[in-house]
Amino acid sequence: MTSARREHPERGSGLSAAIPARGNYHTIAALRRLAHCAILLLSILTAASAHAAKISDISKTNLGEQALRFFTFQDPSLRYALIGSILLGITCGLLGSFIVVRKMALVGDALSHAVLPGVALGFLWGQTKDPVAIFVGATIAGLIGTTAVSLIKQTTRLKEDAALGLVLASFFAVGICLVTMIQRLPTGNKSGIDKFLFGQAAAISAGDVRLIALVAVLAILAITVFYKECLVTSFDAEFARAAGFPTQWIHHGIMLLLAFAIVVALQAVGVVLVSAMLITPAAAAYLLTDRMHRMLLLAALFGMVAGVLGAFLSFLGNNLPTGPFMVLGASAVFVGAFLFGPRHGVLVRWWKRRSRADRIGRENALKSIYRVLEERDFQGDGVSLRELAQLRRESIEEARAASLELKRHGLVSTHEEGNMIFFTPSGWQRACEIVRNHRLWELYLTNAVQFAPDHVHEDADKIEHVIGTETVRELERRLQFAKRDPHGRLIPGLDDIYPAGMPRRA
Repeated sequence: MTSARREHPERGSGLSAAIPARGNYHTIAALRRLAHCAILLLSILTAASAHAAKISDISKTNLGEQALRFFTFQDPSLRYALIGSILLGITCGLLGSFIVVRKMALVGDALSHAVLPGVALGFLWGQTKDPVAIFVGATIAGLIGTTAVSLIKQTTRLKEDAALGLVLASFFAVGICLVTMIQRLPTGNKSGIDKFLFGQAAAISAGDVRLIALVAVLAILAITVFYKECLVTSFDAEFARAAGFPTQWIHHGIMLLLAFAIVVALQAVGVVLVSAMLITPAAAAYLLTDRMHRMLLLAALFGMVAGVLGAFLSFLGNNLPTGPFMVLGASAVFVGAFLFGPRHGVLVRWWKRRSRADRIGRENALKSIYRVLEERDFQGDGVSLRELAQLRRESIEEARAASLELKRHGLVSTHEEGNMIFFTPSGWQRACEIVRNHRLWELYLTNAVQFAPDHVHEDADKIEHVIGTETVRELERRLQFAKRDPHGRLIPGLDDIYPAGMPRRA
């Protein structure tokens, strides 16, 4: 069972589209390129280390000078913050995609808060901000938190959301207490442990970036190697289990990678905002595509964009936080996808609905002009505004507005100061097509479905605007190329729609 098409099940795809074939090859190749980029970013780090309270420490510069200074990459702290932010964006985008499609967004939020006690214990272990000690402590705390959630679900009647809320609040409270204790130590105020709450990308060191790059490469490699397994278990765990996939191992592996990503992201965006970096780029990608491999690549790209925006905007001013700007950058990307996404964007859907309504209005006006001509047995070519208004039961001004709209689209021409309307060749074709569609559908409902002739008009009014050419041809064949509708009116044929010498549509 293989398929090159990957769709989210919420949008109508079945499980048969879960296992990748050709799309898997392109995904693996793209993920490998991401891994190479991560290694390249790590290799360009300079040997010097830098620690600063903020990325930009120049107070008397204008925005232009600061922007120019940013793109020269002269400051070591800027380089570390920028590379770390890009790597975090890639990691969070990739792992966040699986969190979104698995409907586990709250799990990421709970896990990000649960690691705080581990961060504090890792600091207490050596009384320094040793990246490795903090990484190990935070990872252990995160795994304990996820285990606690599972135990609460399995041994009580509580649902997952309640268990996540309990673990999130309890672990975060313990972490706050430990951080407060550390700050009361003789060197606590200089420890920088409080920066893990809200993040401080400027404090990222070369060691932090190496650790972030290691996690990024590990996540890319894991997704590349186990892409098929992660994909199938994400969309239908029951099917994956029946097919022999180790669903529990895959779930725990994703949770472990998620814990790694959260821990290395704490320094940049903090406990409070790290879940936003996991969810927001992936959610934006989810709105733009129905294919998992494209979603992964888009989420990684959006995460990178958010990282660069966060570093750039915080560099322009003094004491501006990088982490919140990264989240705002990701949120801006999401808002763009939400409003302007080609398929699911709110404004795009509104524009499509409006365009469809305008098109239907024009086609109804064309049909009315045809009917006026038909009622007088097509004597004369023009239709007056008064005749059109009487048929449509509207005012002269409304009929004039409809004629001007048709004229703007090249469907009619007007004469005698706009009081007479004449079909253009394209307008005549479209009018005949709409009338034909309407009357064929009425005849089909009457003959095949046994509807009463006086009950088919409203349904035909709707279907006439959306029926396709192939469906029309099939209707004509089934109705044996009937010439009249149930009411005895002529159905326009191909010779009416496309007079001699005029090219026909396929």
